[in-house]
Amino acid sequence: MIGAGGVGGLLGAMLARAGNDVRMLARGRSLAQIREHGIRVIGPGEDYTASVARAAEDPAELGVADVVLVTVKTWQLGELAPRLAPLVGPHSVVVPLQNGVEASELLAPALGEDRVVGAVARVISWSEAPGVIRWISPPSLTIGLRRAGPSEDLQACAETLRTGGIEVLVSNAIDRARWTKLLFIAPYAAVGAVERAPLGVIRQAPAARARLLAAMAEVAAVAAARGVALPPDTAATMMQKLDELPGDATASMHRDIVDGRPSELAELIGAVVRLGRDAHVATPVSAALYAELEPLERKARGS
Repeated sequence: MIGAGGVGGLLGAMLARAGNDVRMLARGRSLAQIREHGIRVIGPGEDYTASVARAAEDPAELGVADVVLVTVKTWQLGELAPRLAPLVGPHSVVVPLQNGVEASELLAPALGEDRVVGAVARVISWSEAPGVIRWISPPSLTIGLRRAGPSEDLQACAETLRTGGIEVLVSNAIDRARWTKLLFIAPYAAVGAVERAPLGVIRQAPAARARLLAAMAEVAAVAAARGVALPPDTAATMMQKLDELPGDATASMHRDIVDGRPSELAELIGAVVRLGRDAHVATPVSAALYAELEPLERKARGS
């Protein structure tokens, strides 16, 4: 488990509670807390603590893994990827759970094109304190090979994850799943951060809702230009999913920006603008959202 935040901490605790040999890459106060007290998980109707088999700051101390779940921020992958090589053996499956559509491609050159799969995570969870994770929507993962090939290791990965009570779908169209997630999360995170409001507020404000839908349409257009055709009703379907989520839900990018931390702005709505420009697709709504938030990102990074 690479990362001990809202997603990594939750998935690691779920798998450890089910009896799996979970080893976790963490640092600072989170590492100390996990080593001494384990991971506390708080969610609807549950409050438990799970202990992992080993926690360390150096990947080389964790050993080769059957499944490597990478849950750090996308912008950390470039520096981190080579350090993860000691975890990857001939049958390891590396599962990047970052938002966006480029995480697998950032990891694969260092860890193996045939070892890194595509993945999409759906969960609302966050780190309430070091070693303390709160969730309000349970995790669901979609995983799939990025190119044709044997799927035995992928199926074994899915079966392992399911032992922890994690919902896992194995997809033959993982690029479509990744772009669908980008269409969902990039506009939602950006509009929420601009409005400084949770989902329940922005989805009921006509102007904010219209901005969400317009940005979603731009993501679909960029996907199509890059060879990934999404169903015509994808934006409406994703808007319906947003309507069904808890009203106090916020995206992690939104929370990071509001709290003055570095975020995945460049990898989400920024990627829509950048990939759209490369494909000669206009993205004015996404570009305006990015322009409003980019100064806050530069401030968070001290630049």
